[in-house]
Amino acid sequence: MIIVYHFDDKITEVVSLENQKIKFDCTGTISAGLIRLADAFSDEKIVWCHSTYKEHLAVENIDTLLHHNKMMLSFRPKINNFFEDYIGYVEESLFINVNKKVSYPTWQMSSYVGVIHASVLNAINDKIVCDPDFDYYLNSMAKLCMPLGLLCYSEPHLLKSVETNDSPLIASSFTLFRFVKQHYKTRWVFLLALNLFLYERKILFYPFISALFSKRRINNKINLDGIVVQSSRAIIGTGTIDVIIPTIGRSSYLYDVLKDFSKQSVLPDKIIVVEQNPEPFSKTELDYIETENWPFEIRHVFTHQAGACSARNLALNQTTSEWVFLADDDNRFDSDLFKDIFKKIKRYGCNVVTTAYPQKGEGKLHRKVVQWSTFGAGNSFLKRIILQNVKFDLAFEFGYGEDSDFGMQLRNQGHDVLFLPEPSIMHLKAPVGGFRTKPQLRWYNETIQPKPSPTIMLYLISYKTKQQTLGYKTTLFFKYYKHQNIRNPFNYLKIFKKQWNQSVYWANELKKES
Repeated sequence: MIIVYHFDDKITEVVSLENQKIKFDCTGTISAGLIRLADAFSDEKIVWCHSTYKEHLAVENIDTLLHHNKMMLSFRPKINNFFEDYIGYVEESLFINVNKKVSYPTWQMSSYVGVIHASVLNAINDKIVCDPDFDYYLNSMAKLCMPLGLLCYSEPHLLKSVETNDSPLIASSFTLFRFVKQHYKTRWVFLLALNLFLYERKILFYPFISALFSKRRINNKINLDGIVVQSSRAIIGTGTIDVIIPTIGRSSYLYDVLKDFSKQSVLPDKIIVVEQNPEPFSKTELDYIETENWPFEIRHVFTHQAGACSARNLALNQTTSEWVFLADDDNRFDSDLFKDIFKKIKRYGCNVVTTAYPQKGEGKLHRKVVQWSTFGAGNSFLKRIILQNVKFDLAFEFGYGEDSDFGMQLRNQGHDVLFLPEPSIMHLKAPVGGFRTKPQLRWYNETIQPKPSPTIMLYLISYKTKQQTLGYKTTLFFKYYKHQNIRNPFNYLKIFKKQWNQSVYWANELKKES
């Protein structure tokens, strides 16, 4: 392990894990210094730390935290981040609103303290400009490399304490606009300027113009595939697994799913099927659960209460194995699904994975293991111990976003969600079942219909920053203008505001009840 201390954009000291000084030419930028160190110590972890936090660096935690080589960790002991909340006007993803109490996935890295393996820096080398602004360089690296499989986290356990020792380093308006131009499509530079004017009453003409002359950074020359990933975490113990499946009106599809499970090279311990039929005098359609022999326990629950959220919660309460698979009743998969999933989980040392979930005829959109921006309630595997304090929120029942909400509950407890391109699960998108009995949601009879859906708004106000929500409002305005009948933009704006306010009202009502 090599530790780099820096101050005022310069490397001040380089030491080994044993705190022995290493002779090193400290001239030049900090980022260039890291590249040179990685070349000289190609098998080491490279740690950086601001000199004011030297006594707070938790060196003893680093080997445990950076448990495989394709990771990048950092921590900023401040409420805000380098780009502050303004970056939310540009990006809607969950990587913006960082929970600093736990290990949290984000590309927003910090110069205060961090660690990366030398093999990653050697793979990047000169493919990313060694910017004099160290914070800019770190954020640029993470932003470009996360889609390539570099797992990036805000990690509070890098420091023994998180007290603030100095004035926060904040990106200037010029730096913010430059970053947006270099890492997003050009239209987002215009949207950033528009949002800052609309919601902050700021006219940043010169940063906007200056950014337009910046060259976009791309990652197509960076290849991280050669970096060996083998987690040091002992993540799998007994390797037992329970499956939960909510189902409604899909008897034949569910039968095929159960047959797929019966052919697994690693069999599930138990499958919990929650069959829903809201008709008062209805009976089960799943007689084959009792009439056929199955190589695992099937716990069949029949209920007249419709709703995937309540069904999944009911099933989760009955799980007992080390792992849980959240499945759908119209999935199809190979016989080695569990075996291959456990191999990937062991390799990456993760508690939550979501698989590729293509429909028939669809190609693969993602080919690398990456930090996922959502969560799949029908194609995810989780360690049961982390489910003790999470559940599917009934406020999202019959709406949209219950799976995304569930994923955010996990992340806010320090459990990232990794996407696995292999093995994949086929999603048949069966034409029956689902919301066959349409619920009469309370806002259906309103004269002014909410836009967006109140459950989507509930997700926004629960997990997004204020700037992200307002940025979403702007893009929604432009997105739906061409899909409605009011051609006068001023009249449309009046209606849009009323629809937005209706959505906010009902979202808050749902939140109160939740």
